[in-house]
Amino acid sequence: MTMPAVEHLAILPILLPLAVGAFMLLFDERRRLFKMSLSLATVLALLAVAITLFVMVNTPSDERWSTMFVYPLGNWPPPFGIVLVVDRLAALMLLLTAVLGSATLLFAMARWHNAGPRFYTLFLLLLMGLNGAFLTGDLFNLFVFFEILLAASYGLVLHGSGTARVRAGLHYIPINLIASSLFLIGVSLIYGVTGTLNMADLSRVVPTLAPQSRVLMEAGAAVLGIAFLVKAGMWPLSFWLPTTYAAACAPVAAMFAIMTKVGIYVIMRLFLLCFGDEAGASEDFGGLWLYYGGMATIAFGGIGVLASQSMQRLGGYAVLVSSGTLLAAIGTGNSAVISGALYYLATSTLAISAYFLLVELIERGQAAGADVLAVTLEIFGDPEEDIADEDEEVGVAIPATIAVLGGAFVACTALLAGLPPLSGFIAKFAMLSAVMNEAGDIDAAHWAFVALVVASGLATLIAMTRNGIRTLWMPAENEIPRVRAIEAIPIGALLFLCATMTVMGGPTMRYMESTAQILYWPSEYAREVLGTKPAGAAPAGQPATGGAP
Repeated sequence: MTMPAVEHLAILPILLPLAVGAFMLLFDERRRLFKMSLSLATVLALLAVAITLFVMVNTPSDERWSTMFVYPLGNWPPPFGIVLVVDRLAALMLLLTAVLGSATLLFAMARWHNAGPRFYTLFLLLLMGLNGAFLTGDLFNLFVFFEILLAASYGLVLHGSGTARVRAGLHYIPINLIASSLFLIGVSLIYGVTGTLNMADLSRVVPTLAPQSRVLMEAGAAVLGIAFLVKAGMWPLSFWLPTTYAAACAPVAAMFAIMTKVGIYVIMRLFLLCFGDEAGASEDFGGLWLYYGGMATIAFGGIGVLASQSMQRLGGYAVLVSSGTLLAAIGTGNSAVISGALYYLATSTLAISAYFLLVELIERGQAAGADVLAVTLEIFGDPEEDIADEDEEVGVAIPATIAVLGGAFVACTALLAGLPPLSGFIAKFAMLSAVMNEAGDIDAAHWAFVALVVASGLATLIAMTRNGIRTLWMPAENEIPRVRAIEAIPIGALLFLCATMTVMGGPTMRYMESTAQILYWPSEYAREVLGTKPAGAAPAGQPATGGAP
């Protein structure tokens, strides 16, 4: 049976940014308008492809009855050949990446693309690495794409130069190089024991391992997990993250909002495939570590949010709160909690990305060190406040720019804190209600998870309200920032998508529930992937008409 032509779209999220990014290396940096136009066309094409794939996995056709399809590269059948797998989870992550890529690139075109060389090539290679990591069906190519996105991120972290970025890069680059080394060690152990790196094949092999082999397999999985927990930012492996995200330029920090989700995605995928309900003696291996580590990360992130004196660092700690919540949700082993976590993953990623872009505009009108000065005045007071009150203004007009930025900041606050009725509240409510409605008595650990999620939302609300009052309540010494439409539109689009997820909460939640249910059927995933035939392969008893040798 010949593969439908539309399914060749699965390779485009990898090939398109790779080809365009390499092509732009042929032109020097003076051709910025050409590179800008080509990059924008590329990310918009990626967005169209991601939307198409998202619709495809949600609407099975006559040729493809399942909600996933497999693309064998080189037309070699799995597990021997390389495969790309497009299921509901991969399609969701591709769509998130394309949305963030379009928004952040549009924002960067206002000024940040001029701050350093090869910005567009690095940006497209980052998109290629992210898309490949979400699409690949084997661990070896996951490592390849992981290295590509990391190599691109090294250049993007340093984009714009400056002491703060160099200092952050000196932490970020070595830590990720160590994580890459752990990745290789873990993959080597797993391959040595199982003889395969195909994820679907691993889910089939793990339940059949002998006890001696199982120990080595679990050791390899633990080492591999540490590599991705570094990327996900689980405490105590997260010390590099707030500093790096705070130092990066606004569009890069906004794009990095999904970088931590690569670690979350891989952990969710491998944990449920290899250590889920069908894993035999290895069932729920590492689940408690994810659960308690996730809760520790929530606590650490919440404290960091309250202690942050700058808005950028607050955003970095908000990323940790998001990662901790997702890791703890995965550790529960409850499909209903996972569905709420997927909803939370989407809305928190969009909101954090919008927040980083917004901070750039808000702080544009502030003097250097204004955040620290404001905190100092809050503690020790301002001696000029004792001047006679006759010169004090009664009522101050709020300029339109500040009103728009303030409205966007309030929306980000409500989303990240999980205030009703926005999508952040719906996601947290779905997770917490699933935890509370588990069969049997609710143990102390689950009560702790509920308390931490609520407390982290309160901490975020307090910290962001404090920052909003300091920066947006129109201090007289601050200038009104100059904001271009090309900078405001991406922020508005990201917040609009969060609002759409709120209005379309029912269909969105049903999609997440179906995604979570499929993740808990590793045998179905393995059957779909390993049962894939090369294009042109004939049914049993009939001669082949072509295809792989």
